Amino acid sequence: MRYLVQTSAETREPATRLFDAERGCEAFAQRILRFGAGLSDEQEPGGSDEVLYVLAGSGELVVGDDRRALAHSTAAFVPAGRSWRVANESDEPLVVLSVLFREPLPGNGHHAVIDLTGQELAGATAARRFRLGATPDVGCASATQFLGYIPPGRAPDHYHHYEEVVYIVDGEGVLHIEGEESEPIGAGSSVHLPARLIHCLENTGSGDMTVLGVFRPAGSPAEAYYPDGRLATGVEH
Repeated sequence: MRYLVQTSAETREPATRLFDAERGCEAFAQRILRFGAGLSDEQEPGGSDEVLYVLAGSGELVVGDDRRALAHSTAAFVPAGRSWRVANESDEPLVVLSVLFREPLPGNGHHAVIDLTGQELAGATAARRFRLGATPDVGCASATQFLGYIPPGRAPDHYHHYEEVVYIVDGEGVLHIEGEESEPIGAGSSVHLPARLIHCLENTGSGDMTVLGVFRPAGSPAEAYYPDGRLATGVEH
């Protein structure tokens, strides 16, 4: 299935490529970066905006002379043309999920770090909830980053007008595509959802499935449509 990539949580490679143009995803380049102890080499997104999410470890994001604390569940945004590093004072690796998006819309030119645990918990369809990370409000004009919580069970099939990459942070389930294909997913799985693709992420576990999504154009993660085109609004049970 070309919409799914499984990754190993045990790999020690400095970078793991997930989705990019070579894997059928023109809108994004999604990868996992691992940083050992000390100050890392410069990371240069060039003409791309970049959003980050800390999967494990702690340290600091260094952009020029500015240093911001990084920890698990911290998100960050670095605009095109700015380079960054991480400082890791621990022997444990700092593991970061990175998503680059090319030809970004102009923003305010400033980087940002967001503690997602302190963000408002909002509701979406089928009792799903989310917290916003990098958005146009912090200068990320092209895309929206969010941490989503999917309760046990299966929501109705739906689609979005935006293109999205999703990384499964925690939990297990099944990805359903157009009511015809299904594939097991779990922590470390990455999913590419082109715009208007009818899909559903089913949570087969006993607790919430946690996902990190990035989509463009920017908007609300709660905006979804049923296969017949009706807007799926409100919290459904």
